[in-house]
Amino acid sequence: MSPFYGSRAALVRGAGRSMWGCTGSPALWVPRGGAATQPDPCACPTEMAFQRSHRLNLLRLVVLLLVALAGIKFLFRDSFTLELHKHVSKDSGFWGDVGDTGHDTGPQSQALELSAAKITAPRQEPGQQVPRDVSATEMRLVHLDLKGAAPRVSYLEQVFPLLSQLGANGILIEYEDMFPFKGELEILKSPYAYSEDDIERIQQLAELHKLEVVPLVQTFGHVEFILKHEKYQHLREVERFPNSFNPHVPDTLALLKSILSQVIEKHRRSTWIHIGADEVFHLGEGMDSKNWMSRNKGDTGTMYLKHIKEVLGFITTQYWGLRVLMWDDMLRKISVGALQESGIAKHVSPMVWFYAPDFEAEQIGPFLAKYAESGFEAVWFASAFKGTTGPAQTWPPLSYHLKNHLSWLKVMQALPQLAPLRFQGIVLTGWQRYDHYSVLCELLPVGIPSLAVCLQTLVNGGFTEETKRKVLDTLGFQSMQLEQSTCEGRGAFPGAEIYHMVEQVNGHLKESILKALEEESAIKGWFSPYHRKRQFGNPRNMESFGSKVLKLHEDWESFVRDLRAHLERVYFPDTVEEWMEENINPYLDQLRDLVRDYRAIIRLNARPKAT
Repeated sequence: MSPFYGSRAALVRGAGRSMWGCTGSPALWVPRGGAATQPDPCACPTEMAFQRSHRLNLLRLVVLLLVALAGIKFLFRDSFTLELHKHVSKDSGFWGDVGDTGHDTGPQSQALELSAAKITAPRQEPGQQVPRDVSATEMRLVHLDLKGAAPRVSYLEQVFPLLSQLGANGILIEYEDMFPFKGELEILKSPYAYSEDDIERIQQLAELHKLEVVPLVQTFGHVEFILKHEKYQHLREVERFPNSFNPHVPDTLALLKSILSQVIEKHRRSTWIHIGADEVFHLGEGMDSKNWMSRNKGDTGTMYLKHIKEVLGFITTQYWGLRVLMWDDMLRKISVGALQESGIAKHVSPMVWFYAPDFEAEQIGPFLAKYAESGFEAVWFASAFKGTTGPAQTWPPLSYHLKNHLSWLKVMQALPQLAPLRFQGIVLTGWQRYDHYSVLCELLPVGIPSLAVCLQTLVNGGFTEETKRKVLDTLGFQSMQLEQSTCEGRGAFPGAEIYHMVEQVNGHLKESILKALEEESAIKGWFSPYHRKRQFGNPRNMESFGSKVLKLHEDWESFVRDLRAHLERVYFPDTVEEWMEENINPYLDQLRDLVRDYRAIIRLNARPKAT
């Protein structure tokens, strides 16, 4: 799911169940006696009295033991539960059976306040209910968008412990062409795709750090990585565009079954799968779709649901018990009646996404009410920590993404009043490309401070000074300026060097080079494009700026060599080359060309100009 659709609206769900499930107090053990003994008619009264007294004493003893046990349970239950809850909510991945939910539906009347000076969590006033601690009951998945800048597994090995420490308990992995497809599907994989051993290693690392792995396979739209191949072009909805499948060609479902099977077979630990299904651009524009709608008196909504139902039918019959998620944006346009008639609500949970910085719960409420009326029982939300503020964005705006999460917290609090839906979790999306053909968005190491701010905001129910200090301590920074999107200090998180070096590129590379080329009067006067083209220059004038230009070039070339070395430790060569070509070369190449011409013309020793 790319960051189109305006600000990419998302939904929030009701509270999930705690790790205690819905169990109550443990059943008290009550001893069971045998069959009642009949009194001996020949026994003497004294003996009978003694027996009755003995039984009465035993009964009293049992009652006393029961009372004592109940007292001990009452005294220690709360402290035990509190300590265990603290342990779970600190950094554990236990979220219980997310199919059930605790019924904490009390009013959450505190408003989350956001000001330019300080961002605070709701303040508890006398008589107000304390906001529920959702940290141990709901899933918080970090999205890894591998359609661009897929990290090496060695980097994920460093990142997963940090994700767990910051409060994540799962990862949503959108493999696209990084999955090691086999057989007929091998054409789909990138030259740098993960190996089968890599996929297994990723899951082992996730399990080690209590992170649930949820694979994402696009099944309708955003399938450019498939439909770009000539082999599959006949499956396009519109022949000119590789965005979306034609749902009427039998080969489409057959291909999807093969793709889903290969991915699911390599994720046997997973209890969830995400089928994407967002932004199915041009659906209904193909001739097959037009003919289908004409014959069946249908519309794009019913056609969409027909395909989704076929995908869900395959998953539910072949992989019983596997829970399914999907993006919700296409469902927003479909009527309640059509959704009810399709029956998909029994087999999938919608994930409502919205990435705008400021929105109200009432804006999301109509979607939630619609899904509840359509038969859905649970809902997920999707926020964003990077990749939604521009297709070529290289630096995430911290305040923007923080506000998005504060808005989602308000929706979570209001959910019981908005719709009878269970909130099962939230995905913090981190888009790496808007689609398969777009440039790279912010790199993951650059986005980690934003991710830390957003995760801790969700865990703590707001962003207080205490939360900010936790983020700074965890990342190894001294201070943070939200509005300026900067962090001061060396940093001690995986990829901190890349974070600082990209900051230098954004802040100084373009500025320093353009200043040298366009504002240096000696260059403009004695080394203009005209001079360079005709190799015409006087060394006396050229040497007045030469040392400065050569030093600037030497410094940036040295810096770029270091940056490349750090990038190569995290990324595969194709990512390094792409990022350099998009963010370094357009500016540094201008300086390189100037230095090349300078050296060539200096050697000519003031000759006549070339014709």
